[in-house]
Amino acid sequence: MNKIAYFDCPTGIAGDMCIGALVHAGVPLEYLIEKLNLLGISTEYQLRTELVHRNTQQATKFYVDLAADLSLKPENPATELDPSETESPTFDARHHHHHGEEHSHSHGEPDAEISHTHHRNLPQIEQIIVSAKLPRRVEAWSLAVFGKLAEAEGAVHGIPASEVHFHEVGATDAIIDIVGTCLGLDWLDIEEFYFSAMPTGAGTVKAAHGRLAVPTPAVMRLWETHRVPVYSNGIDRELCTPTGTAIACTLASAFGPPPPMQIQAIGLGAGSRNLAIPNILRLWIGEKGLGERGRVGVGESGRVGVGESGGKTGSHSQCPMPDSQCPIPNAIETISVLETQIDDLSPQAIGYVFDALFAAGALDVFTAPIVMKKSRLGVLLTAICHPEFEDACEAVIFRETTTLGIRRSTQQRTILGREIERVKTEYGAVKIKVAKSGETIVNVQPEYEDCAEIARLKNISWREVHRLALQSWYDRT
Repeated sequence: MNKIAYFDCPTGIAGDMCIGALVHAGVPLEYLIEKLNLLGISTEYQLRTELVHRNTQQATKFYVDLAADLSLKPENPATELDPSETESPTFDARHHHHHGEEHSHSHGEPDAEISHTHHRNLPQIEQIIVSAKLPRRVEAWSLAVFGKLAEAEGAVHGIPASEVHFHEVGATDAIIDIVGTCLGLDWLDIEEFYFSAMPTGAGTVKAAHGRLAVPTPAVMRLWETHRVPVYSNGIDRELCTPTGTAIACTLASAFGPPPPMQIQAIGLGAGSRNLAIPNILRLWIGEKGLGERGRVGVGESGRVGVGESGGKTGSHSQCPMPDSQCPIPNAIETISVLETQIDDLSPQAIGYVFDALFAAGALDVFTAPIVMKKSRLGVLLTAICHPEFEDACEAVIFRETTTLGIRRSTQQRTILGREIERVKTEYGAVKIKVAKSGETIVNVQPEYEDCAEIARLKNISWREVHRLALQSWYDRT
């Protein structure tokens, strides 16, 4: 059985909402507490859950009570105050994990008023996670999410991820929310993850050095990097926190409508505030496909990390999972191929079509120059996707191009297993994609975005970063 999870995010996503939904779906809080104790930071927090109502709907609210702030909590900690009535303590983790509240954050050295918060950089957090001896998938997922979060914050502030040192990423409840979410997904034995489009929110959020526009810079960076489809639901609050967004961008096989599935359980994770619509993250858990009642053209391997060309492929561009979560070696899967020729569309519009197709679930998109009737120059546009995204990709092509017809074909393709490794260069860390046929390594490539990020920040050539990353990998092996 291919067990999948779909995160329906009508009011956004935050770390505490993810864990609330997982507990609501059946993950024992006692199990999370037991495993999180392995991190060695249990003296810094207390965990609890509570059934709450959001617009009359019941859901599970997850709380991380930090030891340093317990004395600041009201007598009734379940009481949720409106921001106009009070402000939270200056406490950066709130910005990353609990949307809909006033909270503050800063970068670099902490201000005196937030000196009680634990400040850890990315290498320190990675060491905490690795030393905990967590289940293999949990360790890999957690490291990947923190890497994404640090990369986004580093890009916003113009420093490499390896040099990010600020309390948002290092705060105790950031570690709890990310590792706890990964523990819950592993306990449920989920193999693939899908997420809905994300609401943008609006307004501002309080920061230590002023106010940030919503969506915040780190969230915008993650959305940009992973081509996440977004929309406005009319709610003027912070809806997608950096931590929740990093979880989604790291784990997502695709963003958009739910894939064909047989739902077996629902988890409802409550946000911190009552909003115009129920502030609930809805986690759908089930088996991929329609069973005997319908046909689903889904490949055997499920998650795909790169397109056939090995190039960048939208939300499928990186696979941070261990080998068991990437396609099995030399697996054969079914794909859909959509083709059309175009001779009267601006090249700039073609570039936009690429982005829209990746957001709709395409695995790969490419064009080729052709000569059409009456010797007109044109392009052949081809999109490759899994069959369940065929209609969505076709709709994009009709909407965004001038074509009057699209050819469909179903093909089989063989795909190599691959895994992501991380190497260090003198300029920063770079992820390496290693493709295998059985146990034989057949291709090794540094991730384009990592090389480009370092090249921009350090003002050196992309080719030099690429060369150093490859050299570091080969030296290590």
